Amino acid sequence: MNAYKIYVTIEDPNNVVLSNLPFQRGQRVEVIILAEDNERSAMSQKMRDLFDRTQSLPGVQEITSEDIAAEVEAYRRGE
Repeated sequence: MNAYKIYVTIEDPNNVVLSNLPFQRGQRVEVIILAEDNERSAMSQKMRDLFDRTQSLPGVQEITSEDIAAEVEAYRRGE
């Protein structure tokens, strides 16, 4: 069985509209609806917010990949 995953936001709890699906007219499909885990979603949003704040700190944009690699190597050497 082929699987196709799509995320939608419920606008009207009496009606869910799926469009532009990769199936043929008349093709029989199984529909399973799973609600997103709110705790997991909230944690994911907190992480995105943290990344946004971290990346907006002064001087962060000037850090290069070489700087990061050097810092990792120094840490591994115990410096």
